[in-house]
Amino acid sequence: MRSVRLSLKRWKTAGTGLAVLIVLQALGAGAGRPQEPARPQIDDEIAKQEKIYRSRGADVPGGYVTGRTLYDYLELLPANFCDALGTLGSSDRWLDIGAGAGQAILDYYASQADSAAGKTCAGAGGKVRAVAMSIEDRRTDSWQQQAASLGEDHIRYISGKRLRQYSLEELGKFQIITDVYGGFSYTEDLSGFVERTLKLLEIGGGFYTLAQSVHLADGKDKPSTWYLTELVDAAGRDVKLCSWLKQTTCVKVACESKSDWDQPTELINIKKVCSDVSVPRLKLLKYEAGNPPGRRFQLEP
Repeated sequence: MRSVRLSLKRWKTAGTGLAVLIVLQALGAGAGRPQEPARPQIDDEIAKQEKIYRSRGADVPGGYVTGRTLYDYLELLPANFCDALGTLGSSDRWLDIGAGAGQAILDYYASQADSAAGKTCAGAGGKVRAVAMSIEDRRTDSWQQQAASLGEDHIRYISGKRLRQYSLEELGKFQIITDVYGGFSYTEDLSGFVERTLKLLEIGGGFYTLAQSVHLADGKDKPSTWYLTELVDAAGRDVKLCSWLKQTTCVKVACESKSDWDQPTELINIKKVCSDVSVPRLKLLKYEAGNPPGRRFQLEP
């Protein structure tokens, strides 16, 4: 589904402690401990990633998809996504992070006969007001025409900024948020991204996303897996993404492990149950540009 590529711990001490440390390192005492980020290298990789975001036409690398349909969302998100969207009505709001061209929203607004998915996930209460968010403006003529027909009260497209650069006043609150290979798969600040996303949810609302090439909650990923997103604790031991997410306050997390997919993938649904959301902090250890990028994070004490 996506190609994947996935750095030296600096020790600081003084006096005799330095001599002791050198001996310990020579004996291999530091083996297996998580490494501190090599920041200049990480910055270089993030700069490469920015070029991917800005790519156009023939320069867009393979695997960087910006036109996913609603049908793709139904295939890639947890099984209850369409039903959850169908329970909402015209007074409710849907935020699609990493929406690209916004095709999934266009499909949602299409008639059932015209929808590429064959269904629109719309309920009897009318269609929700939808906001497509993208780093780059990738609107098509189809989006412009639909927006002109419906007006910004129904569909809105925002671009040019990261999620963290929008205020709550700018965005408002949402009953449902989706992210299909968007910020959740690409951000270098995973804990900050998740916390900001959850703060945008109304209580009772749901965040639907997925993570490719991760340690699965059910433990059925193959030993030969090359992981895209890795989490480790302070001792360098692997931490499952869903286990980390479940440490978040004021949410209920459900994960569907897909060990039979090309890459082990976790389909994730997070329901917000109260307002005091707090996400366990992560420190970035490694980042390598790609579609999606390779990332390694360490849980902070």
